[in-house]
Amino acid sequence: MTSSSPAEESAPVEHATAHHRVHLVGLDGKAGTHQVTLPLAFSQAVRPDLIRRAVVAAQSHRRQPYGTSLTAGLRHSTRWSGKGKGVSRTPRLMDSMRGAQAPNTVGGRPAHPPRVDRIWTKKINRKESRLAFASALAATREVELVSARGHDLPDGLHLPLVLEDPVENILTTKEARALLVRLKLWSDVERAHDGTRLNSGRARRRGRGRRVPRSVLVVTSQPNRALGFRNLSGVEVVTAQRLATEDLAPGGDPARLTLFSHAALESLRTRLKEATA
Repeated sequence: MTSSSPAEESAPVEHATAHHRVHLVGLDGKAGTHQVTLPLAFSQAVRPDLIRRAVVAAQSHRRQPYGTSLTAGLRHSTRWSGKGKGVSRTPRLMDSMRGAQAPNTVGGRPAHPPRVDRIWTKKINRKESRLAFASALAATREVELVSARGHDLPDGLHLPLVLEDPVENILTTKEARALLVRLKLWSDVERAHDGTRLNSGRARRRGRGRRVPRSVLVVTSQPNRALGFRNLSGVEVVTAQRLATEDLAPGGDPARLTLFSHAALESLRTRLKEATA
């Protein structure tokens, strides 16, 4: 069963350990005394193999089939001299001995060209897709994995970061930067900015001219919230209902640095069909 949409990654998680708790962080960058209970998905075992399978399946659904023209390499006026002439049976241009049209000739048809009827889509079971999503959520809680992925983290940071709901009202880049500075995460955005590079050749001509490393992922409860983060290098904003495994593990590598608003965490709990803590 093919499964790559966020709606199909919202089944309840079974056989998980006890709930984990984190402190609710205010907009001043300091953790308060109030603790928030995380959904059981954050307590799942991290399965990098399932996460990569789910991400590759999601990427394959966006791949566009391609193929050569039916007349590629066949646009020649050729002849065949026949057998017994002491030359190969390769088709040749009219009134010439130059070979054409055959795969072993210059400008000839391709021997095994790509075909548009090839199926690029990869399938993954629905249960595996759900488990991969839960595993990707659990990876965001592991500081060692997040740091190993390349994120620049301050000492003593507890993940995931769950912020108070006013974080969704940040609409300017100036406010977003100030918050990340208070959280000591601005260095990770600078890492993404410094790592930005331009591709050359066909990649640039095909709309892939700029490669930006991934930085912070901000999860909100509703669309059009926390818009001030969108202009920062490597930072992305996504709603809890549309959060997918590929957002949490870009390229199939788990443990992305993720910020949740408290309302987004409750929306994610509803999506996972868990009782409100």
